[in-house]
Amino acid sequence: MFTGIIAATGTIQHLQNNGSDVRLRVNVGKLDMSDVALGDSIATNGVCLTVVEFDQHHFSADVSSETIARSGFAHYTNGQGVNLEKAMLATSRFGGHIVSGHVDGVGEVKSIEDKGKAVEIWVTAPTDLARYIAEKGSVTVDGVSLTINEVNGAMFRLTLVPHTLQETIIGGYKPGSRVNLEVDVIARYLERLMLVDRAADTTKQTDISLAFLAENGYLNKG
Repeated sequence: MFTGIIAATGTIQHLQNNGSDVRLRVNVGKLDMSDVALGDSIATNGVCLTVVEFDQHHFSADVSSETIARSGFAHYTNGQGVNLEKAMLATSRFGGHIVSGHVDGVGEVKSIEDKGKAVEIWVTAPTDLARYIAEKGSVTVDGVSLTINEVNGAMFRLTLVPHTLQETIIGGYKPGSRVNLEVDVIARYLERLMLVDRAADTTKQTDISLAFLAENGYLNKG
């Protein structure tokens, strides 16, 4: 598990296509590797990757076809900057929100505007993820835990302070940049729990709707 608080930025040095998956090698920048062991997890642009080789300045990991299909890794090349976070310890401060490192989809940066020292960014999420995006809720963007300040359909607005812009790859975003998104895991489990006995029935519609909420007492039918 991760918190979405980025420890360092790194750079992809090598991508090796092995047919159905990819082996990548990452220069970790200032990330402290002194306590890393084989098999540890490092979130790389929000994707939980398992360390298969490492030294003081690098680590290698395999990226599965599932991860490639669901994340921006399909478009990454050598020199790609990445946000890095080691898996949290039980004794760590929980500074962000619950981040699993399982990317749900790829969003697109639509606009960037300076607001004083901060920057406002509008991002479009895939349509099937829009229902998990809530104003003042949390979202993970390339591994960074961020607060959603406004929602407009499948689009949402983020406000980035200078520290976040300096310490992550977000400072290099441009309109059209593709970003890994992980929605709040609590929202996903809440949706599943609200389906109750319908969750295992493949013959019924399983999407949460206003009618379903009203039927189960979550909305006033009147």
